[in-house]
Amino acid sequence: MTALHDLPAHDLLAAYRQRTLSPVEVTQAVLAHIERWEPHIRATYLLRPEMALAQARESEARWLRGEPKGALDGVPSTIKENIATEGDPTPLGTAAVELVPAAADAPPAARMREAGAVIVAKTTMPDYGMLSSGLSTFHPLSRNPWDTRKGPGGSSAGGGAAAAAGYGSLHIGTDIGGSLRLPASWCGIFSLKPSLGRIPIDPPYTGRAAGPMTRTVADAALMMQVLSQPDARDSMSLPYQDIAWSQFNKGAERLRGLRIGLLLDAGCGLPVEPEVKAAVERAAKLMEAAGATIVPMAPFMTQAMLDGMDHFWRMRSHIDLQALPAARRDKVLPYIRTWADSAAGMSGTEVFNASHQFHLTRVNTVKACSAFDYVVSPVAPMPAFQAELPSPTNDPLRPLEHIGFTVPFNMSEQPAASVNCGYTTSGLPIGLQIAGARFDDLGVLQVAHAFELIREPQRAWPQPPAS
Repeated sequence: MTALHDLPAHDLLAAYRQRTLSPVEVTQAVLAHIERWEPHIRATYLLRPEMALAQARESEARWLRGEPKGALDGVPSTIKENIATEGDPTPLGTAAVELVPAAADAPPAARMREAGAVIVAKTTMPDYGMLSSGLSTFHPLSRNPWDTRKGPGGSSAGGGAAAAAGYGSLHIGTDIGGSLRLPASWCGIFSLKPSLGRIPIDPPYTGRAAGPMTRTVADAALMMQVLSQPDARDSMSLPYQDIAWSQFNKGAERLRGLRIGLLLDAGCGLPVEPEVKAAVERAAKLMEAAGATIVPMAPFMTQAMLDGMDHFWRMRSHIDLQALPAARRDKVLPYIRTWADSAAGMSGTEVFNASHQFHLTRVNTVKACSAFDYVVSPVAPMPAFQAELPSPTNDPLRPLEHIGFTVPFNMSEQPAASVNCGYTTSGLPIGLQIAGARFDDLGVLQVAHAFELIREPQRAWPQPPAS
């Protein structure tokens, strides 16, 4: 029998409707499971069991009256720490930020509450979200449930670890260069970085998106139904569309007749490791056997594009850090300080040329993808790396060498998902990225679900070490 903390949201909602389960007993089970796991992976921030149980009791009363509040009523969930929740400080993963209570819920948090979700905890992130690891000067070091010597990825580090460990069904992260998809890949879960503006977010920023982190496409589709509701606070939000998110399941036949590009070389950054390449190639063959036409793609990113984005972000962070009082600036992770301060000598021309790489990346990405219905690739060139490292290279002057497959879709505003497609010989998950045309978020979910139906058997989710 499936443990309560492992039940997907769809099953929980059906059980609440039939009164065979209560949100209170499910939340109690999730909290007990977190208590067993948390000393080992440290994925949470503001874990407040009594507040979660109070929400669960309110949900239970609504279900008993036959009046659920919304589409997620009573489902245990987590929210990434940088998504503001009213009354709570938002430290952005760093000891340098002053802890000031947020005045209001940011849009994704507001939508979850309106839908009745039980917010069990918030989840961890690295300093300013600028690392693909769980290394933070504010939070304890987050680790990967599949192998606690490894990191969960980042910057949605705690969200990835929480989803893999079974801290409830639904989790929200954010992504500006791969911060949803990288932890999804390295933790063996599903995540969708939606089209820019599909999920309103505050504060908005170029390329920045919030998105679901779940164990299944079905649960992500359920979250999209809620998170994609409009919110005027996001100046880049898309006009509301009544998208049939419940139509994510078109079966494996959804792949038949599709022309899918297979990208195995990002054109920049670190080379793809053999086990990762082999897993993605096997995934493509399964899609081909289901009726898709798989066409190898030439790389469309360049090292100059990746370096330009890196250098522009260095300057942005350098300016931000220079505005801090010296005592607070000294609290920022040294790796981040070294990275940001390396931009101090850049000229105006150099900064402009760096910023132009965002546009070139966008143009190249859209042009390369236009010949295909969807594009599949590795999410990252390697599996999860050592937990204590800030990045796979451990070099602040080569910090983004692992995001060549993910970052172009932030700049092109296209939806891109990570879905597990295999494991290394040591048992670490490997993610397959599926990218679609701008606004085709539902199509990406449908293709990802079709792949779920045909992929190789999945391994059991990791369990907490024995006490």
